[in-house]
Amino acid sequence: MFEHLREDLASVRERDPAARSTLEVLTCYPGVHALIFHRLAHAAWGRNLFWLGRFVSHVSRFLTGIEIHPGAVIGRRVFIDHGMGVVIGETAEIGDDCTIYQAVTLGGTSLYRGTKRHPTLGKGVVVGAGAKVLGGFVVGDGAKIGSNAVVVKPVPAGATAVGNPARILDPERDAERAQKAEQMGFSAYGVTRDMDDPVAKTLHGLLDHAVETDRRFQVIVERLEAAGFKLDPAVESTDDFDASRLSKMVD
Repeated sequence: MFEHLREDLASVRERDPAARSTLEVLTCYPGVHALIFHRLAHAAWGRNLFWLGRFVSHVSRFLTGIEIHPGAVIGRRVFIDHGMGVVIGETAEIGDDCTIYQAVTLGGTSLYRGTKRHPTLGKGVVVGAGAKVLGGFVVGDGAKIGSNAVVVKPVPAGATAVGNPARILDPERDAERAQKAEQMGFSAYGVTRDMDDPVAKTLHGLLDHAVETDRRFQVIVERLEAAGFKLDPAVESTDDFDASRLSKMVD
């Protein structure tokens, strides 16, 4: 237990620039206190001392604002930052080196006992503030869950999930969209990039369509030139898109 505590203290100092000393982390960080209480509660739970485990968990919740069911399995060097409002369910499993921020819920969607109702986080997963991960699925190693995301299906290793319901970001597609938006003089990301906003979704769809259309035209032009056809120079410079008008409509 003391070895795990030393690892916890070291991991907090490594990941939190606000931590000034080991003593400060040990005495002032509720996430560390919650993990200490959880190890005691989990040990009691594993010995079929269910009431004692729940009581220790309840005391921990009262003192730290972090609710961890004694049946949950938590790995090493897990950092619960700030922690207020964090809820971790009975069948949840958290891998080594995960980081969990305030108001996160690792919850279940099934009412049947004895089943895997809560999520499993792989190693090095980061769950942003206010995120809800609901269900008995796996979030892969190194994945990131954006703040306030609602995740209801598996997340691949190394992926980033954002939104409600959460979607997996495609870095290549997002980069193309951002580049096209910059060419048009308008950035949809400046509105509400990952919010569940129909206007933002519509603009993202339009930009995606513009990127795909440009790609197809470029392929056609290249094949025509390769076949010996020369295009009118005016064709390449034509762009009737009115970015300022679209910006005013969004404002």
